[in-house]
Amino acid sequence: MTLSKDPLLQPYRLKHLTLKNRIMSTSHEPAYSEDGMPKDRYRLYHLEKAKGGMALTMTAGSAIVSEDSPPAFGNLYAYSDEIVPWLRNIADDCHEHGCAVMIQLTHLGRRTGWNKGDWLPVLSASPVREPAHRAFPKEIEDWDIERIVGDYAAAAQRMQAAGLDGIEFEAYGHLMDGFWSPATNRREDEFGGSLDNRLRFSDMVLDAVRKAVGPDFIVGIRMAADEDWDIGLSREEGVEIARRLADSGKVDFLNIIRGHIDHDAHLTKVIPIQGMAASPHLDFAGDVRAATKFPVFHAARIADVATARHAIAEGKLDMVGMTRAHIADPHIVRKIEEGREAQIRPCVGATYCLDRIYEGGGALCIHNAATGREATIPHVISKSPGPRRKAVVVGAGPSGLEAARVLAERGHAVEVLEATGEAGGQILLAARNPRRRELVGIVDWRLAELERLGVPIHYNVFAGGDDVLALDPDLVVIATGGIAQNPELEAGDDLVVSSWDIIAGAVKPEGPVLLYDDNGAHSGMTAAELIAKAGVELEVVSPERFFAPEIGGMNHVPYAKAFAERNVRVTINTRLKAVRRDGNALVATLGSDFSADASAERRVAQVVVEHGTMPMADLYFELKPLSRNLGAVDYKALIRQENPIQPRNPEGTFDLFRIGDAVHSRNIHAGIYDAMRYGVLF
Repeated sequence: MTLSKDPLLQPYRLKHLTLKNRIMSTSHEPAYSEDGMPKDRYRLYHLEKAKGGMALTMTAGSAIVSEDSPPAFGNLYAYSDEIVPWLRNIADDCHEHGCAVMIQLTHLGRRTGWNKGDWLPVLSASPVREPAHRAFPKEIEDWDIERIVGDYAAAAQRMQAAGLDGIEFEAYGHLMDGFWSPATNRREDEFGGSLDNRLRFSDMVLDAVRKAVGPDFIVGIRMAADEDWDIGLSREEGVEIARRLADSGKVDFLNIIRGHIDHDAHLTKVIPIQGMAASPHLDFAGDVRAATKFPVFHAARIADVATARHAIAEGKLDMVGMTRAHIADPHIVRKIEEGREAQIRPCVGATYCLDRIYEGGGALCIHNAATGREATIPHVISKSPGPRRKAVVVGAGPSGLEAARVLAERGHAVEVLEATGEAGGQILLAARNPRRRELVGIVDWRLAELERLGVPIHYNVFAGGDDVLALDPDLVVIATGGIAQNPELEAGDDLVVSSWDIIAGAVKPEGPVLLYDDNGAHSGMTAAELIAKAGVELEVVSPERFFAPEIGGMNHVPYAKAFAERNVRVTINTRLKAVRRDGNALVATLGSDFSADASAERRVAQVVVEHGTMPMADLYFELKPLSRNLGAVDYKALIRQENPIQPRNPEGTFDLFRIGDAVHSRNIHAGIYDAMRYGVLF
């Protein structure tokens, strides 16, 4: 298929606006705001996608129109005049690259907390609690409706003044569709009951907004046209609402969603994570387009170019959202245009981005360390202006592969030494959970890039100092990773097995099993899931007051599902103290950090433990006294993105540093960020 005929690269006219291709990033909140404003970090994030060739980037998810819609996850303050110049900066920068900019506006309704922002009462159509954000909303009153309608109109005017190309309203899980849905609207007045009544609030908002911004400004709505919920908005009513909006003349496009989001378990059906079906609602969005004969946008785990191309070619969508895919690689369109689709960094569905947002952090991609750090970390790596160096990277896990890639892109001569016969490190272990096998994409993409860059990987080399020195390096990167370690026990250290043993299949689960996890990350939970699915009786014990704290809400869902379906017992606030043998069984002694007198025992067949990793750093310490910098790193310089390696040993012949779990137990993103932030400095 030639580029000129590629459906994805065809322009699309929306009212007066011509979008240069069919690819967009739908509204989402990366939580990069500062004081509710989209300042430089926010601007650079969207600018990178514009540089990458995208036709339309939607900001905010969602910008809030009223003070009593306090920010739940870094939301922008659309109710403040202060936002106008910040948004104008984004619009101007993106427009220079031919990328249109819109914003999503909302009143969050019950999808927030009362103890955020200015501590104003949370409200909704009816006083129905949302489990996810836990507030008990008050029933909206007539004077609330009047002022909030005015707030929507004023916010729309601000967006128009900022030079944005349009706006969309959020109508799934927020205030607007809180009126639409029978699940959340129990009213008996003119705003409840019939569909006409339930649409009254949104009609009032649209009328006020059109009066404020005029007929030409682009206005759309992102809506659930089927809540997929026995007590919620049915497909029939949802499609009827879509028809009415399309026929109203008040909106210019529909951004279609299917499902409801009041709980993490339901949210993952709307925004699927790895192990779930890709593009599950694409056909439904196409049905809405066919029923309305109206412009339809859609995004829900459309992560690959082939599916996006199919969506446009088959007339299912007018604009296809590849939102998480652009968090992984903001230059997707540019690579399509240049015939480099194979070089697109894949979204592996890890949903590290969204889990960080919902847990109060900024969006980060599990394997693109530049996203959200555009001010200091480049997406496109330039050649080094300095001398070409000979670099040896020891370890072909994710951090080692990334270090090799970055250094090679900088123009250095790189070789990789790997102790095993296969690249991937701990990712290979994680991917033994069938629903997480997409993580291998992190490895596969880097292996393809290293092949393109001509970087050799020497397998089955358990490198010692002599192996490294034989390659005559002047830069050595230790990315040897870590190995599973046991928690500190009073007794019985030799009686337990690790989560790695279970995941790798080296030890078969024998029930009943007690799995003790004081790390709270994927390794322990993956082992627990595999044990449970093997049909073995299981109790998971954690000393934490929050269960699995290193796993966000969306990734928690499949673990919780497996535990619920197989009656796994979960015990928190409890520490494993010791293990002893008693006949053919093991006895685990449990205690509490909260009371020295608390004690309990469990008689089990197997005790599995998860306590993070211990660095495999022997090679680092062997090479350290021979290095120019004696292994030392200037962290202040590293943070400033300046050369962090300074000479300390005049007899040394190479610089040395270590990254990832070779330093201490962390996660995939941390190791890749280490590799990137060091690599671009050489």
